[in-house]
Amino acid sequence: MTHRTSFLAAIVLAATTALPSFAADDGITIVEPYARASSPSAKSGAIFMMIHNDGAMPDRLIGAKSPAAQRVELHTHKENADGVMQMLEVEEGFAIPAGDNVMLARGGHHVMLMGLTQSLNNGDQVPLTLMFEKAGEVTLEVPVDLDRKPAAGSHGGHGAHNH
Repeated sequence: MTHRTSFLAAIVLAATTALPSFAADDGITIVEPYARASSPSAKSGAIFMMIHNDGAMPDRLIGAKSPAAQRVELHTHKENADGVMQMLEVEEGFAIPAGDNVMLARGGHHVMLMGLTQSLNNGDQVPLTLMFEKAGEVTLEVPVDLDRKPAAGSHGGHGAHNH
């Protein structure tokens, strides 16, 4: 385990006692999920969380669905040749190594809600189903938190991106 991964594992252990988490039968735990949109009239939003795989086998987040959006995709940010960050769909999903964590965070991997069917108002709940190769489906209610600040080093929100 890298130093960063060890640090994240410590955060998971601390967070699971105080923050919402959702677990699958196969060792997948979703820690501190939250949703946000750039404005009440936004046509897209995003969901962030930490995914912890306490199982003995690696898994992969391969998709997501929600009645809150016409389309739900797994996205990430990558820097192009000109040094500009671009948001891209990750069709193959996100690998979740055994005994490790994957962060879905602003400026990085995230679940993208496109064509919102409802506004994302602070304090609302967004139904979300995550689909894993091995763990299957994990269904959760994700709180909308429009006040949360991006983590240090994040590239910010979705307001400047076109989808």
